[in-house]
Amino acid sequence: MYIIDKEMKRYLTIIILGVVSMTYSSCKKESFDYPEGYVGISKITVFPIITMKGDKYVAVAKGATYTDAGATAAAGTSNIDVKVTGLPNTATAGVYLITFSATNADGFSATTTRSVVVYDTKADALANDFSGDYLRAATGVISKWTKLAPGAYLVNNPGGAPTGTSVNVIAINPTGSVIDIPQQNTDSGPWGSNTESKNLVSGNYSWAVENPGYGSAVRTFVKQ
Repeated sequence: MYIIDKEMKRYLTIIILGVVSMTYSSCKKESFDYPEGYVGISKITVFPIITMKGDKYVAVAKGATYTDAGATAAAGTSNIDVKVTGLPNTATAGVYLITFSATNADGFSATTTRSVVVYDTKADALANDFSGDYLRAATGVISKWTKLAPGAYLVNNPGGAPTGTSVNVIAINPTGSVIDIPQQNTDSGPWGSNTESKNLVSGNYSWAVENPGYGSAVRTFVKQ
């Protein structure tokens, strides 16, 4: 039989009271009566969302007037201003990247982009239609061409890479059967092509793409 003396009883009482106090404290309801715009000491920010009007890829003939469809931005229920940079110079053929950006009151920003190709297609290429699927046999991967305008195409996965299916660039057919990827900035970085002979012959073509994530090898594609 164990005999608990007065001193031990006193220690047990202190321990029990401590446990009860801790349990009570942990069960106390936390106050959520925070100042507006805060959770505890943390300030709430609503990030801006940009909604671009019109298409992400647009073609306009050299010398024509270009009017951008624009974009809107909001942070929660509040509209915020949109800054636009990179509007195309239609006097010069090429691919232009328009950037729409917006910043909320706390300095957080968002951006989205639109690519505009200013094309200068000669008479001998106006009737061409190179749209369709092209297989790169080396990888078994398809590169898809979509016609935007005479001599201007949106090309998905221009490198024919197994992991490049989210990459889109604009290619041109300025004359005859010549094709090219003009130097351009995209959501996946800078792009271009550097093979001198780039012709679509019987539905086949070859080019070496220029992008930091790709090698310099010439890549061959066959129309499906």
